[in-house]
This record gives sequence, structure tokens and C-alpha cells, in this order.
Amino acid sequence: MAEPEIERQTSSSNNVDARDEDRLAQFGYKQELKRDWGLAHNFGVSFSIISVITGLTTLFGYGLNTGGPAVMSVGWIVVSFFTLTVAVAMGEIVSAIPTSGGPYFWAAMMAPPRWSAFAAWITGWFNLLGQVAVTTGISFGLANLIATAATVKSPDYVPTPAKTIGIYAAVLVSHGLVNTFGVRVLKYLNNVSIVLHSAGVTALAIAVLAKAPKHQPASFVFGYLNDGTGLDGSPGWGERASPAYLAVCGSLLAQYTLTGFDASAHLSEETRKASWSAPIGVVSSVGFSAIFGLLVLLAFLFSIQDFEATLSSAYGQPVLQILIDVFGEDGALVLFSLIMVCVWHCGLFSLTSNSRMMFAFARDAGIPSFFHHVDARFRSPVRTIWLAATLSFILALPSLGSSVAFAAATSIATIGLYISYGIPILLGLVWHREFAAMKGPFNLGPTLSRAVAFVAVAWILAITVFFVLPTANPVSSQTLNYTVVAVGIIAVGATAAWLAWARTWFTGPAAEVTEAMRLGVDLLEPRVEENESEKGDKAGDVGGD
Repeated sequence: MAEPEIERQTSSSNNVDARDEDRLAQFGYKQELKRDWGLAHNFGVSFSIISVITGLTTLFGYGLNTGGPAVMSVGWIVVSFFTLTVAVAMGEIVSAIPTSGGPYFWAAMMAPPRWSAFAAWITGWFNLLGQVAVTTGISFGLANLIATAATVKSPDYVPTPAKTIGIYAAVLVSHGLVNTFGVRVLKYLNNVSIVLHSAGVTALAIAVLAKAPKHQPASFVFGYLNDGTGLDGSPGWGERASPAYLAVCGSLLAQYTLTGFDASAHLSEETRKASWSAPIGVVSSVGFSAIFGLLVLLAFLFSIQDFEATLSSAYGQPVLQILIDVFGEDGALVLFSLIMVCVWHCGLFSLTSNSRMMFAFARDAGIPSFFHHVDARFRSPVRTIWLAATLSFILALPSLGSSVAFAAATSIATIGLYISYGIPILLGLVWHREFAAMKGPFNLGPTLSRAVAFVAVAWILAITVFFVLPTANPVSSQTLNYTVVAVGIIAVGATAAWLAWARTWFTGPAAEVTEAMRLGVDLLEPRVEENESEKGDKAGDVGGD
């Protein structure tokens, strides 16, 4: 009796796979990557890359200095709201266009024909920059955490920039090896990561709150403003400019943490029922991360025992200092190890997402076609995996001579990714009628869709300005926020390359595909004139008989 049921399940599964492959074929592509991820796996990748414990731990010191508890707590709530509008607007787009290319492919589909290739080119390069910088921020942050943890039991160990870069290289190699040879276990590591980032992080937050000898009052957590941006006796930016300047710079902690959810789109070609699973993965990963993140952030802030001692911790890591004050060195190292395992998983899946974006961009000739290659044995884009790892390593090299390199890398990641998110959202807002013809099952309706898109674009424009501002005073070669340099190089370089030579050969996704999508035409359906011709042929055959 079980056999017919098995057959029905197998048939249903095959039908789902066929529909996904047909949808991909409508975009002009064949199925190359292995499609065996479900909704939970798709959600898990973005949830793991957002990894609230990663962003909060690595930028907690920055937050305490740049605004303090008030900006960190209130800023988290504000940023979460606006980020959710970006995620919802993106969800509509990925539901309509579920491909690994993500933002650059969306831009090509949604721009007018004349500007389609240019929109894809610019968006692709900003997305590539953001993807590389996110991997840098995560994995370099982990290297710093490892180096800091080593000083707890070995006070003589000095985590110099060179040593930290060496640890960082080892972390990137571990991520590259798992992505190359362990692609079949990524799903299972993803499941582990979901448990760690939900149950594990929740347990950590509750344990910190329960064990803390004393708790800070709510007036401290939500009302205390700290300005530690002045160096060597200089006034901070709150005094030199205004508290509002301090607050917008301090919001980087929340905005950087809630970044990377386009991973659900980049993995859509490996996800079953992608038109529904991918947008749900995008939106739910931001929603759950906002909730879990606020829980963890408040747990840490309420459990600070001595603000000044935490800020000027001998370990150079405020979260580690909070854990030591609450649990002692041994207990703190156990819990800090849990955090580092979470960060390692976050970096692993960031490289996964990064490599898929580069693979898709190479498929459309945005980068050399050499990188459009899937290993026959492992069904993974090995060349782009190691390209992503190499570029991420290079981006961290300024840390050897800059004290604000890590904060700059996180700013680059945030601006690069959000600009690439914003371009297709803006195109869909301006050319909404054409976008409406493409929409998939995740659809807000015309009025709500445009309202959400408008808020999302406005927010992205605002943070693009916020995060290029200097965050330390006085500004020098050591404290320069080189985000504006990196973002400027991509903006000017990509535009100049387009005008000089790329416009002569880069077409982006096939022109006939973009036009068909814009008009809501299914390329897999026989054309009307072909059907009429076939009917005529059949009538002739009958008459001849």
C-alpha cells in the first residue's frame, strides 16, 4: 500500500523541480546548480548571514563609543523597521525574478530597454563590492575575536595586526574548503546554524540576564548617550557637530548587522518553489533577526556591570568583558566560544552567497567567463568561491595600517549592498506598471507596494550618506573613513569602464528575455502565430485526405 504514496510524492517532487527549472528557463538559463534546498534552508542562509550575534559582538565597542546604549537600543528598533521595508520590497522582486544573479539581474529586467545593460552593470558591481565587504567584515571580525580570546588565558600574547591577518587567512581557507568539498553538507551545517543562532543565542541572552550580579536601569539602556569619538583630547562629533550626527553614525551597528539577506535570492536557483520560498526567506530572516537581535542587545546592555571598565576593557572586547564580569574567565570563554562558532557559520554562508552572485555575474559576462564554471563532481562554483575568498582577504589588508579599517569595511558592506538593493527597488517604483506585469505570488498590491518601495528607497539614500561620514575626530590618515574611497572607486570605475569599453560587449541578461519579462510574456509558451500555423497545417492535411 505504501508504494503508490511514494510514487505520488516522487511525482509531486518532480513536478515542483520541473516548474522551477521551467521558470529559470524563462530567464534564458538552464539548471546548473543542484536544486535541493527548501524554505527552511533558504531562510537559514540569510538568517545565518545576518547573524545578530556576529554584528553585535564585533561592533559592540563601536556602538558604546559612538552614541552609547541610547543609540544602540533605540537605533536598533528604528533601523529594524526601515530595514524590514527594504526586505519586503525586495521580496516582491525576488518572487518575480528568482535567479542567482539577484539585484543586478532584477535591475536589468526592470530598467527601460535602453538602460537595461547599464543598470545591470552598475548594480552588479555594487552588489559584488558589498558581498566581498560583508565576508570581510564577518570573517575578519572572527579573527579579531579569536585573537582576543587567546589573551584571556595567555596575557603575554599580543594580537598584532599581522597576527590577526594570519588568523583571518586561516578562517577564509576553512570557509573556502567547506564550500568547495563539503557542498553536500552545507544543508546540514545550515540546520546547525539555525539552531545556534536561535536557541543557542536565546539561551545565552537569558543566561547573561539571569546570572548578572546587578542590572542597569532602563534610563541607562534607553537614555544614556556616550560620545567617545574624540581622540587625544579632541572633542567628539556630538560636540563638534551635534548629537544627531553621533546617532546616525552609531546606527551602523544595527544596519550592518541587518545586512546580507539577499542571500536568499542568490540561492534561489538551488531552492525548490523559489518564487515563494525565496521572498519568504528574505522577509522572515530580517523579521526574526530584528527580534532576536533586540533580545541579545538588551541582555548585554542591562548586564553591564561597570560602563567605563567595559568600555576600556583590558581585552579590548566589551562583550567578552561583560561575560567575564558575569561568569568569570572560564565560563566566559565557553560562551564566547559559542559566539565564535556562530560567527564562523555566518562567514561560511556569506562566502556561499558571495560565490553564487559572482557565478551568475560571470554567466552574464559581468566578470570574466572563466568564473562561470560549476565543478562536475561537487556541483559547486569552485572558481568563484576562491575568487570571493581572495578579494575578501585583500579588502582587509588596510587593517595593517589603519585603526578604523574594520568599521570602514562594515560601512562598505552596508552601503555597497544597500545601493544594489535600492536600484532595482527604485526602478520598480518608477516603472511600476511594467513591474506589475512580472510579479510573482509574493505581491503586496499596487498601492502598498509603491508605498513600501518609496520608504525603502528613501532610507537607502539616507544611510548611503550616513555611513561615509567620519566617525573619529580629528580626521587623519589613521582615522579616515575610507568607505567613501572604496565606494567612489566602484562608482567611478564601473561607470568609466562602461563608457570606455563595457557598453560595447556587456548586454546583461538576454535582451529578448528582459523584454518578454517586462511585457509578462512566457517564452516557454508557443507563440500565437505558431499555433495558428500549426492549425492551418493540420486543416490542410485533413483536406488532402
